[in-house]
Amino acid sequence: MASASSSVMFFCTASSQKPSFTSARVKKTPFFGFSLLSLTFSPTAKSALNTKQRFEIKCQDLSIVPKEQRWMFEESEVNGPDIWNKTWYPKAADHVNTNKPWYIVDATDKVLGRLASTIAVHIRGKNLATYTPSVDMGAFVIVVNAEKVAVSGKKRTQKLYKRHSGRPGGMKVETFEQLQQRIPERIIEHAVRGMLPKGRLGRQLFNHLKVYDGPDHPHEAQKPIELPLRDKRIQKER
Repeated sequence: MASASSSVMFFCTASSQKPSFTSARVKKTPFFGFSLLSLTFSPTAKSALNTKQRFEIKCQDLSIVPKEQRWMFEESEVNGPDIWNKTWYPKAADHVNTNKPWYIVDATDKVLGRLASTIAVHIRGKNLATYTPSVDMGAFVIVVNAEKVAVSGKKRTQKLYKRHSGRPGGMKVETFEQLQQRIPERIIEHAVRGMLPKGRLGRQLFNHLKVYDGPDHPHEAQKPIELPLRDKRIQKER
């Protein structure tokens, strides 16, 4: 058996010799494939054709294809229904920012790591049945009283935050306590950013986090609701 195209196959029943032909001028025909007369065969193949051997060309017969599947074969039905891809994937209308919910959480005496993980889950949308790893399906989260967030153990004096100016010797290191006194919002932002995807999607999701020092925030128009906290260990007891 020899083939010249993915849609054309030749079958020889009288002899075991395989006819070979060169890549030739292919004449377009009304059906999927081409005729034997439109090919330029090698001398070996021509001698095989002169014998009483039976050659068959197999091509797609649209009469046996169901009507709802013919769009795959006919140009007039290219925009037909997609019968192969059954998996649901969110469209642009399924994750519009104006339709997303807003949550608010008070960081007073909340353990930093457990609070950040809960915030990251809702920003990514992992709590939803429609969660898709590559799509922004989550909500917006507002954090107030960021200066009152708590940490366990001796992290207040031992946890370090480093930044670099990009110049030689430009490394700056400060403890949790020092950063909390200087920019308390950065502590929560740093923790949540590390739990989001790295790349374009992560940068987009990070914009859904709003952290403020103190109990006030400028998002009353969005009517935020309380962030559900299921982890009982998130609240640090004094």
